[in-house]
Amino acid sequence: MLRSNAELWWAFFAGVVITALYGAVLFFTRAVPAAGELFGHSLGILGFILMLMTEILYSLRKRARGAGWGRMAFWLQFHIFTGLVGPYMVLLHTSWKFNGLAGAVTLLTVIIVFSGVIGRYIFTRIPRTLDGMEIEGALPEAALRQARWLLSLWHTVHIPIGMALFISAFAHIGGALYYSTLLK
Repeated sequence: MLRSNAELWWAFFAGVVITALYGAVLFFTRAVPAAGELFGHSLGILGFILMLMTEILYSLRKRARGAGWGRMAFWLQFHIFTGLVGPYMVLLHTSWKFNGLAGAVTLLTVIIVFSGVIGRYIFTRIPRTLDGMEIEGALPEAALRQARWLLSLWHTVHIPIGMALFISAFAHIGGALYYSTLLK
């Protein structure tokens, strides 16, 4: 299913462009972009939208196998791309301050990205068709059983961490809106 690393190259390219923009702002303002100012805030918003797309769109596609929304391989690549670029933008949004709830959200973001990298590695060990179906007989049964078990264990950890991340992120967004917008 993941026959190339195109999503990783696109994420790397996007990261380079985002880093160049961040560097330009840093150069011209002579200060780390604050999370609550236009550039830092924009990074946070766009990064969070990408992270929501990472979770929601891929999950919807996985559950709608016969809906004709495109190949699962494309959606998994999209999931990986947005799952790398969105968190990177959110990390830059922090202004390198990791206090309170925002710090916890950042930690959960780092953990979920690291978990996703591990999941991608496990997933690519199982031979699949372009539609995401396992190819029977491509691996010895014992190795296939072990890979399925590892993937199942990985899902058991990855999904609850993702839920905790989004609950915390929504709490952070609500707090930020309340304290910096509604109280002014």
